[in-house]
Amino acid sequence: QVQLVESGGGLVQAGGSLRLSCAASGSIFKIDDMAWYRQAPGKQRELVAAITSGDSTNYADSVKGRFTISRDNAKGAVYLQMNSLKPEDTAVYYCNADVWSSGLLLRLHNAWGQGTQVTVSP
Repeated sequence: QVQLVESGGGLVQAGGSLRLSCAASGSIFKIDDMAWYRQAPGKQRELVAAITSGDSTNYADSVKGRFTISRDNAKGAVYLQMNSLKPEDTAVYYCNADVWSSGLLLRLHNAWGQGTQVTVSP
């Protein structure tokens, strides 16, 4: 089994910063693409940022220049540094990754974390 566990959410004032972390655990052979999504109340889940195994990144237009995604392959972790936060960034943030698990056969899992709440006050 593969699990993703997020941490780092919380309450912050507008203009502040937060850093989200997500670590994969289990019988992991390799992790391909990793990403952060968010879902605000009454809205659909949306892609915030993604990073490939080769460190290519892409961002939602709404967070470009403010958020930075990075990863540590040795730790099986992905991070989201969020600066200049705005009230509209308030949402539950989810980690997502394509993880190959090891065993008799390699299996590909599209894994999700449990989510971490980010609240930005005006």
